[in-house]
Amino acid sequence: MKWMFRTRSLWIGLTTMFALLSLSVVMLSGCGKGEAMKKDPAGAAAVTNIDHSHGGWWCVEHGVPEEECAQCDKSLVAKFKEAGDWCEEHDRPESQCFICSPARVHKFVARYEAKTGHKPPKPEE
Repeated sequence: MKWMFRTRSLWIGLTTMFALLSLSVVMLSGCGKGEAMKKDPAGAAAVTNIDHSHGGWWCVEHGVPEEECAQCDKSLVAKFKEAGDWCEEHDRPESQCFICSPARVHKFVARYEAKTGHKPPKPEE
């Protein structure tokens, strides 16, 4: 009888530990909605919201450095338009319009690789 009690206790203990571990993993990973802390590939902590990260140096959604992303920072639009660097059809800088010319992405990929040593995440848009 003692061995049955020990086996049952061990089983309950292991099951409880597994359940708690599983719950911890689910809680830490989140569901992908709302705000969560993530690290960008360069290693800087960034707050990510439903849209995308604005705390790092790289705009994952658009595949360019965050400080140059006129799709995220509308205050940059005038600068690009004044320089004649604007794609009216796709409402973004011509130099960042990977729709008109997918080859343009290589310039930004090279900058990302030079900084991080690995390939950037694929732009979401």
